[in-house]
Amino acid sequence: MRTVVLTMKASVIEMFLVLLVTGVHSNKETAKKIKRPKFTVPQINCDVKAGKIINPEFIVKCPAGCQDPKYHVYGTDVYASYSSVCSAAVHSGVLDNSGGKILVRKVAGQSGYKGSYSNGVQSLSLPRWRESFIILESKPKKGVTYPSALTYSSSKSPAAQAGETTKAHQRPPIPGTTAQPVTLMQLLAVTVAEATSTTLPRPSLSAASTTSSPRPQPVGHRSQEMDLWSTTTYTSSQNRPGANPGEMDLLKPGSVLLDERFVPKEELSTQSLEPVSLGDPNCKVDLSFLIDGSASIGKRRFRIQKQLLADVAQALDIGPAGPLMGVVQYGDNPATHFNLKTHMNSQDLKTAIEKIPQRGGLSNVGRAISFVTKNFFSKANGNRSGAPNVVVVMVDGWPTDKVEEASRLARESGINIFFITIEGAVENEKQYVVEPNFANKAVCRTNGFYSLHVQSWFGLHKTLQPLVKRVCDTDRLACSKTCLNSADIGFVIDGSSSVGTGNFRTVLQFVTNISKEFEISDTDTRIGAVQYTYEQRLEFGFDKYGSKPDILNAIKRVGYWSGGTSTGAAINFALEQLFMKSKPNKRKLMILITDGRSYDDVRIPAMAAHLKGVITYAIGIAWAAQEELEVIATHPARDHSFFVDEFDNLYQYVPRVIQNICTEFNSQPRN
Repeated sequence: MRTVVLTMKASVIEMFLVLLVTGVHSNKETAKKIKRPKFTVPQINCDVKAGKIINPEFIVKCPAGCQDPKYHVYGTDVYASYSSVCSAAVHSGVLDNSGGKILVRKVAGQSGYKGSYSNGVQSLSLPRWRESFIILESKPKKGVTYPSALTYSSSKSPAAQAGETTKAHQRPPIPGTTAQPVTLMQLLAVTVAEATSTTLPRPSLSAASTTSSPRPQPVGHRSQEMDLWSTTTYTSSQNRPGANPGEMDLLKPGSVLLDERFVPKEELSTQSLEPVSLGDPNCKVDLSFLIDGSASIGKRRFRIQKQLLADVAQALDIGPAGPLMGVVQYGDNPATHFNLKTHMNSQDLKTAIEKIPQRGGLSNVGRAISFVTKNFFSKANGNRSGAPNVVVVMVDGWPTDKVEEASRLARESGINIFFITIEGAVENEKQYVVEPNFANKAVCRTNGFYSLHVQSWFGLHKTLQPLVKRVCDTDRLACSKTCLNSADIGFVIDGSSSVGTGNFRTVLQFVTNISKEFEISDTDTRIGAVQYTYEQRLEFGFDKYGSKPDILNAIKRVGYWSGGTSTGAAINFALEQLFMKSKPNKRKLMILITDGRSYDDVRIPAMAAHLKGVITYAIGIAWAAQEELEVIATHPARDHSFFVDEFDNLYQYVPRVIQNICTEFNSQPRN
């Protein structure tokens, strides 16, 4: 009997094992048929910022054209999450402007981000930001699953708004299966469940969303039911027993069932820390206020002065893409309270202005202007190439030192000086004024544009609107360097026998016509001239004449020399006798005019000129050798060398020479 029982037990066990193995094998075959969905790289637009994407690490595809400067980037190597993802990828060098795939990894926020120019993208600086990211090549890590659909902090992704497809699965799922990988334990669980005909109860979607807790739940807290089911992913409502057709919109492919009260922490921080403005791009100026802190001003008027500064900060819309503003206070000696990069928005700047204490002392305005010229507008202090430098000087009464010379040096450095004078000297006080009419001597134009005067401190607020309008009118900031007022131009003129007296006068008229186009003074453009044959002669240097009429008269008086043509020696002579005396802050332009081939070598002298930063224009007439002109001219030669077949046609090239000079200048930083 015992043998029979044991035999029966063995048979039952064997049958059970066969069924179990058969079921597992069957499910294994089913699992083999279920293919993992192919990973689809989501595509984003150039304007998508990293802070808008919640995923901590993801791979995306960028389109072409993200090198455009309208897509802002902040930082170098490590970028603030307020940056364009794709533009940062170009800046980092991982992508070029043709686009492609990248791996983005979120990292901690930085205390500061340094801007730089790289790969055709100019990134900006930022004091601090809550979150950062880095760009890597799109090589996925082993064992890491990257999302096929990005999670955005807003309700609708930018990709979706643009009509782009970012769904996780591109083909419909197999009925009766899920698109998730199936493990052996899951197959065993399914087999046992089917054998015992039992199912786990699922909470209905409506119940999950309508059931209220006995007390309010904190943000991010999920109920126990949601903790159980929120990570269950459905690819179709067909896969879920008892699914209602009305629920299909809620359970889209790849969606995750979440409590409606759950808000990602990243989204909260993105919404609360989004900057209001990056500044007004139509008023991109670097501005320094020189405020009067002398003892004579008194505490009440000092507060009125600070209120004007706060109002200006608010009206200008301060930001890295617009105006930046710093403050220097003067008394006996000047002191910087904060520079251009200390405060990057209007609210922070206003708060800082309110805390400025009065220093006291005399009213040494000239000393303060010299201090700003030498120290304030530096790259370390946030000065930006391409943004005009502006100083607004506020004076109560009159200065206790001279301002004319200090202002002249400031203007020569390309600084636009504005004066706001309040309550000038009355008749019995004029004997104490160190420099009468000081405001007109300080500004670069005496047409009223650069100076404002109010009779009383209580009327100071009336200067707000005209001051803001003028400071932002960059087209009228005449003290800024332009192509017409910032150069030392040296003419090197061929006076050889082949030219002749009549043609030499035509050449001088060409020199006159070019000189007329420039603003000539000792602080603006200066003109010099050299004539050469076998020998060389300095006709007049840069410091000889300081006005346009004097220069034009000097050109008329140049006498024709006659002789051979040693152009190489003439270039060396001009470098030593003319451009050696050029001012450091001036652009050096050499305009060489010749009608024949040089008797000596021009290559080494031309190279010396280029290495010394002298921009050389070569103009050949009649028998001039074009290959020599191209050697003499600054690269690219097509923009710096011209050939004229006859002397009488020389005048036609005046507009082209001026245009090329200004085009080249405007392509460079303005200050």
